[in-house]
Amino acid sequence: MIAACVALPEWQHALAAARPFSSVESVLETAIALSERWRLPELDIALAAHPRIGDKPKGVSAESAFSRQEQSSVNRHDAALAQALAQGNAEYEARFGRVFLIRAKGRSGEEILSILQQRLKNTEADEVQEALRQLRQITQLRLEGVFAR
Repeated sequence: MIAACVALPEWQHALAAARPFSSVESVLETAIALSERWRLPELDIALAAHPRIGDKPKGVSAESAFSRQEQSSVNRHDAALAQALAQGNAEYEARFGRVFLIRAKGRSGEEILSILQQRLKNTEADEVQEALRQLRQITQLRLEGVFAR
């Protein structure tokens, strides 16, 4: 159930090892506490499985399904927006050496582009912390979705 929430097997195993849980809230609290341990190595591992923002996630895995749903607000029919996101992704990858990660759920494509452009001004250290924050938010949203079914 939790494997699709984030591609970090150590986190998955640690959360599963903490069973039994008394409630869904307890699962979420433990998951969040475990995610606070993440640093750059975990970010790099998680991002290896993450699609670029604005790209249509491929595959049939549960993680791909989550990504498709989360990025549904990015209008791929808006050519100018798609081009700007592609350019921003390329600039971000050249600057930071990893894909741009953002909690896309609840954000418009234009808002995502604006945040991408702002984050290009971050230092490496600040951007690692922001990307980790976004990864934690995405993981929490996905975990909440798993238990909402």
